[in-house]
Amino acid sequence: MPMKIANCGFAVFGLIVIVSIAGSGVAMAVSPMVVDLELLAASQNKNQVQVPNTAQGTRFSLQLLTGSGPYFAPRLQVSRAAGERSEWRVLLAPLALSEDGRSEKAIRFQGASFAAGPIAARYQFNSWRATWRWRWVDREDLVFKVGVTAKIRDASIRLRQGARSAEKDDTGFVPLLHAAVARPLSDKWMLEADIDALVGGPGYAVDAGIRLSRELAPGWSLGATARFLDGGADNDEVYAFARFASVGLALRWQPQ
Repeated sequence: MPMKIANCGFAVFGLIVIVSIAGSGVAMAVSPMVVDLELLAASQNKNQVQVPNTAQGTRFSLQLLTGSGPYFAPRLQVSRAAGERSEWRVLLAPLALSEDGRSEKAIRFQGASFAAGPIAARYQFNSWRATWRWRWVDREDLVFKVGVTAKIRDASIRLRQGARSAEKDDTGFVPLLHAAVARPLSDKWMLEADIDALVGGPGYAVDAGIRLSRELAPGWSLGATARFLDGGADNDEVYAFARFASVGLALRWQPQ
């Protein structure tokens, strides 16, 4: 199943690239710096957890405890040219949710036992990324970038029931492959897509998005964006797979 989901993300991105290439021939200016702010509403479609991933832990749905949302999930991205065809990108993508829920079964989590009944849960999955990318296709009517992303995952899951609580933190480095495409549809409208993803080892990660934006004034544009976030890990220490779908607004500033 993880491989199929990840392949689905790549297939969607490939379709976007094909559609983009088939677009019009409107010229596109490349800015030395771009600042993007996305204000997203993220819906939780899946969140399965087991800590530890042995008989000492209970596999349960964190989504059933916290609900599906939507939850506020902002993203701030800054891209800057590093050469004639290369650039750096820094992305800050915090995500956290906290709710009081109810479990229909007892849960053993991180060495603590929680009885069936009310349980407060908190989930955090902050993503801090740095990307180097190369404009592989650099035409006036199309830009297609490929690169690599270094991601710092700042994740934690916490359960609390009365005076009893347990928390599992998971902070670490994750290497990802990166691709992005931009295609003008007219002198005002732009279609863009991007993906950070990798499959292999004990888990996988997919973060893909598509945006349709319109220029409001020189250097400023506003758009509608949709994103898909999926991934997790399966090892002796933890089983954790989550899936989020997000929609929202994207504001871009390109200094003139």
